[in-house]
Amino acid sequence: MEFTMIETGWLSILPPIIAIALALITKEVYSSLFIGIFSGMLIYSFSTGGSVVSAASLTFDMMSSKMADNAYMIIFLALLWAVVMLVTKSGGSYAYGKWAGKRLTNKRAAVLATSFLGILIFIDDGFNCLTVGTVMRPITDRLRISREKLAYIIDATAAPVCIIAPVSSWAVAVASEVSETNGFNIFLSTIPYNFYALMTILMVLVIACTGKDFGPMKRAEEKALSAVSSEEKEENELPHGTVADLVLPILVLIVCAILGMAYVGGFFEGVSFSEAIGYNPTAGLSLGAFAGLVCAMLLYIPRKLMKPREFMDCIVKGIGNIVPPMLILILSWTLGGVCRQLIGTGIFISGFVSSSSLPVGLLPSLIFVIAAFMSFSMGTSWGTFGMLIPIVTMICETEGMGGLLIPALGATLAGSVYGDHCSPISDTTILASTGAGCEHIRHVETQLPYATLAAAVCAVGYLIAGFTGIPWIALAAESALLIAAVMILNRSGDLSSDA
Repeated sequence: MEFTMIETGWLSILPPIIAIALALITKEVYSSLFIGIFSGMLIYSFSTGGSVVSAASLTFDMMSSKMADNAYMIIFLALLWAVVMLVTKSGGSYAYGKWAGKRLTNKRAAVLATSFLGILIFIDDGFNCLTVGTVMRPITDRLRISREKLAYIIDATAAPVCIIAPVSSWAVAVASEVSETNGFNIFLSTIPYNFYALMTILMVLVIACTGKDFGPMKRAEEKALSAVSSEEKEENELPHGTVADLVLPILVLIVCAILGMAYVGGFFEGVSFSEAIGYNPTAGLSLGAFAGLVCAMLLYIPRKLMKPREFMDCIVKGIGNIVPPMLILILSWTLGGVCRQLIGTGIFISGFVSSSSLPVGLLPSLIFVIAAFMSFSMGTSWGTFGMLIPIVTMICETEGMGGLLIPALGATLAGSVYGDHCSPISDTTILASTGAGCEHIRHVETQLPYATLAAAVCAVGYLIAGFTGIPWIALAAESALLIAAVMILNRSGDLSSDA
């Protein structure tokens, strides 16, 4: 469908401002995004001689257009969550827990194993939280590792890993927001600039290897040492599943997704690999998810882990679980379409930025702070970067600022993940505390100092990257600052005392 853009001046920034303000006030993303969309359509309709009825009609025209443009992504997410649900119910995680429990005999090994398992399960954060918690909780309880620490490791290896994993629901969501043509390649370019994700993973590994805790987490660990170990039976898992029931479908999904992207892009017909995987990545990912689904069927049904009807019920339930985040995506695609294609938000913002005296090198760090505040307040990273990415892209389209597009987008994703990581109303935070069997508010209290320390060094990194344009210098400085800060805070009694 063809849309004609008009210039509406300062009115063009009202829709995203309305959506963001309502989301921060109400903590409810769906209605906030829809009201922002409809306000933009009212501006467009009244400016072109239309009515409220035409604005409503245009709203659903734009929404259907964006759904058509991103149909492959919708298919991929539905298939992915079907695989997630099947793997969760197969009993494979129970078998893995039994296998790992015989080999992990000390705290450091258990914490590192939990971290690596969290990193391994990178296709979806919700799947990560519940699977890692189910598998590792009996082991960490036996070794007297606090539930608070388990919850932190689960949370820190969920969204921060998914946001930099090329084969994940998050990667496709970001790519679809950035661009309809080369969004996947742009996403790959943002990975070195996603400082919060990288620093969080580094912090998990430093704490796992050194055992240097601080703040409320240190007190939780001291309390766990004096507690009586207990192991919980996972009665909701099927005891006759095997480790292969967990590993094989995920492995097949990942390998076939990469091959699928290459196939769709023409790699086997002579196109270079980098061009092939960026041609239509969601189509290739859909092939990979379907292959994972077929693998699960061949593994589970012949061995009677599931009956055919149970298998299909899991697929339907899995697809149902993706509906809420999918609604956020559809609404954010529509809001971006209204701003970009109808009311000229990009033209107005670009003119404003080009005439301002703000040093352009400050832009990434400023965007990081704004995204972090929004995500923490709303409890959603998808909703945050769905709102901010179109605006950031428009800002960086200003003449002379094209070189800041990748650092600015990296800062947007990093800030969105930080806020989501430590927000008490985030679904990932809730799932992490649920998976670890930890009291929710205790999880929030103990991980907040850890997440905020990583965010603080990231803010410094974005200042460096904004003025140098080189991520590696910033990453080196951040890494040194983070490791030094962990060691100092562990030795000082300030944050670990009860005062």
